[in-house]
Amino acid sequence: MHRRTAWILCATIGLLLAVGFIYPAANVLKEAFVDPHDGSFTFGFLFAVLRDPLYREGLTNALLLGVASTFVAVLLALPLALLNHRFSFPGRGFLSLALLVPMILPPFVGAVGIKCILGTEGSLNAFLISLGCMDHLHPYDWMAEHRLLGIVVMNALHLYPILYLNIAAALAQVNPALEQAAANLGCPPGRRFFRVTLPLILPGLFAGGALVFIWAFTELGVPLVFDFPRVAPVQILDGIKNLDRNPLPYALTTIVLLVAGGVFLASKLAFGLSQSGAAPRPSQRAEPIALPGWAGWACSALFAGVTALACLPHLGVLLLSVSGYWHQSILPAEFTAAHWQEALGSALVVPSIQNSLAYAGLATVLTLVVGTAAAWVITRSDLRIRHLLDTLTMLPLAVPGLVLALGYLSLSQEGKPFAILVGAGGSPFLLLGVAYAIRRLPYVTRAACAGLQQCDPALEMAARSMGASVWSTWRRITLPLLAAHLAAGGVLAFAFSMLEVSDSLILAQRAEHFPVTKATFALMSALGDGPQLAAALGVWSMAFLSASLIGAALLSGRRSGLGGN
Repeated sequence: MHRRTAWILCATIGLLLAVGFIYPAANVLKEAFVDPHDGSFTFGFLFAVLRDPLYREGLTNALLLGVASTFVAVLLALPLALLNHRFSFPGRGFLSLALLVPMILPPFVGAVGIKCILGTEGSLNAFLISLGCMDHLHPYDWMAEHRLLGIVVMNALHLYPILYLNIAAALAQVNPALEQAAANLGCPPGRRFFRVTLPLILPGLFAGGALVFIWAFTELGVPLVFDFPRVAPVQILDGIKNLDRNPLPYALTTIVLLVAGGVFLASKLAFGLSQSGAAPRPSQRAEPIALPGWAGWACSALFAGVTALACLPHLGVLLLSVSGYWHQSILPAEFTAAHWQEALGSALVVPSIQNSLAYAGLATVLTLVVGTAAAWVITRSDLRIRHLLDTLTMLPLAVPGLVLALGYLSLSQEGKPFAILVGAGGSPFLLLGVAYAIRRLPYVTRAACAGLQQCDPALEMAARSMGASVWSTWRRITLPLLAAHLAAGGVLAFAFSMLEVSDSLILAQRAEHFPVTKATFALMSALGDGPQLAAALGVWSMAFLSASLIGAALLSGRRSGLGGN
């Protein structure tokens, strides 16, 4: 790549990220530190938040949710990844892929299914009453007594696949000769794990843990469904109503941003600066040991049990979507498919699907263009700042969606710079499209980088030496080789944009502009069969995201540490 072209692309992408990512986040910081009366710099709003017992409780609960959710996710993911890496057991390939099932349902929709199971009139109480273990006149309210624990469990069951994928990838890069050398020297398995294996996979474990913590710390949907307002993200959402007169939501958002950014920075400083090439890549992969008899089936049962536990929310949503009457019984007393048909014919649902398709489609186009250009500069240029560009394109993973949504909301008010992104009648088409694109840009950038790294530059050089132009070389050589990776990244960007929560709940203000996630949330609180319609919409979302993830996996065509050979 010519340096001039690389500089033009780098400057253009940097400008886009500065306007669409850094500026909204910086605006939140400005509103938190600048006195609106005299424009002076102040820490007063931050101190006011920290002095307020309600906000302080909200931050404490959010931190507790983040730490506890990450801890539970590690307890689930680490043993499973180790077992899958070291041993062969019946159904290993299928069961390791089944562990990823929780990713096909937004956690706040799954929370609706859990409420049907753990509510006072839910399946668990009905089961205990049938066994004579509970008085039917005084059913136990699991949701009210253990609401915080319920949110932790929901977060952990949804997010442990992120940790599992990171740990599996890290284990696949461990040189088996190191562990074999320790074993030959008489090091027992437990000590060998803590002294050899764990330090080698710690960067992957910490990276995945940081993402899980940030996600759980800023999770908005699950606390809303569990009716738990004493958590920072919900307090920020409630404060939006008085945004013009109350700077405290900005200050609270700034604290959330500083905590999330601090965790991400700590992970980079602790492990991101280590030399990745210090240890040679393994020339061969250790063959898994076949577990005989009951040991193999016990391992299979563990994988199946975790998958079944993680699928409880999905089962609850599915049963609710086909229930005609479900009250104080283990299973619905009546079954019907009418809710599925009614959901697709609802005056709220059908426009929301059309809106989400439009928002996500625009976001996917933007991410493909910007992500591919960024990957081209990162992998094909010799600019010294290409590593800075790489980091900048990945930062949206570290910044909570709640922060960017609040920044976009404040900047899209009348007279503000982003007001041009609001269309006629208050349409957030451009606003949500850009917001979704910024959030999902890392998916396409990483996919494009992986594809370009696997494409031999000699092919492009050969085409150029034969007189082909840059555009012709890109169209005839590079793009066909890169197409599968771009398709995989684009499918993931589209699917997760369709199911984005924070931006959707905050930026879509009118019912005619609701995307799918906000329509689902609105149906949850509707009278009559609103919860059943929300569950039916959740089932359609599960089917859509399942097809998207399978398509992305087939398109990428790359092996990983997930399943067998």
